[in-house]
Amino acid sequence: MAEKKKCEYCEKDAIGYQGYGCCAAYVCLDHADRFVLDLKPGEKLTSGECYFERFDNQG
Repeated sequence: MAEKKKCEYCEKDAIGYQGYGCCAAYVCLDHADRFVLDLKPGEKLTSGECYFERFDNQG
């Protein structure tokens, strides 16, 4: 990830990405769905049209 992504709801640093078919967003710790929060850094989960990704820790 070359540039840090920002949460689409509050502009904090995003910890991941969540997509539900027709809508998707980069999200911070406060706005992430439980599926993103439960992932380990670098892990991804796909289920049907849903996609969840927890970004690697960036130092």
